[in-house]
Amino acid sequence: MKREFAVIGLGRFGASILHEFAQEGMQVIAIDQDEDRINEYKDVASYAIIADATDEYTLKDIGITNIDHVIVAIGDDIQASILTTMILSELGIKKITVKAQSHYHGKILKKIGANQVVHPERDMGRRIAHSIISNNILDYLELSDEHSIVEIKASEKMIGKTLMDLDVRAKYGCNVIAIKRDADMNVSPMASEKIAADDILILIGSDEDLSIFEKKVVITDDDKYVG
Repeated sequence: MKREFAVIGLGRFGASILHEFAQEGMQVIAIDQDEDRINEYKDVASYAIIADATDEYTLKDIGITNIDHVIVAIGDDIQASILTTMILSELGIKKITVKAQSHYHGKILKKIGANQVVHPERDMGRRIAHSIISNNILDYLELSDEHSIVEIKASEKMIGKTLMDLDVRAKYGCNVIAIKRDADMNVSPMASEKIAADDILILIGSDEDLSIFEKKVVITDDDKYVG
């Protein structure tokens, strides 16, 4: 059985999620107060509905309680985002993911029932900043306010050394959870694994520890003169 999703709010973030769900063949309901937006995406969504998501009775009429996962992608209206999240939680929706505008907005959303809070603008800013700092930093994924996963191309300081030589965990407090080499993914690599040119290391750790690791091991002399 296919899972059913609902996306509330069809700004850039919500529309992007809607398109991805549709491409994966998921059943997805699109909800927005703006008739023009609904008309724009009615052929993408399984169902496209003009509705006020802050109205509990409207959500019930739509059948929102039958949805497995609701994504609240409301843009700048923080009050509507909070109220919608609270209603969904009270209606017993199993999984609620909400876009947050700020750190404090996210904290409130967590307290009132959001299972997952995302900060797309902030996360994208972090990714871009890290990629600008060093060409070796390929991706940056926030797990929480203090922990992340970073995808790093092996730097000159790593090539030819084993994980034991680098001693990442003891020296920097991070963990190498996988190494990508060509089309292969080595999950939980051995300490004796030697790093080759073009290897991609996937590390997990606190933002502070990852930052220290990047400065000490990843960022090259050439990077310091970029920009």
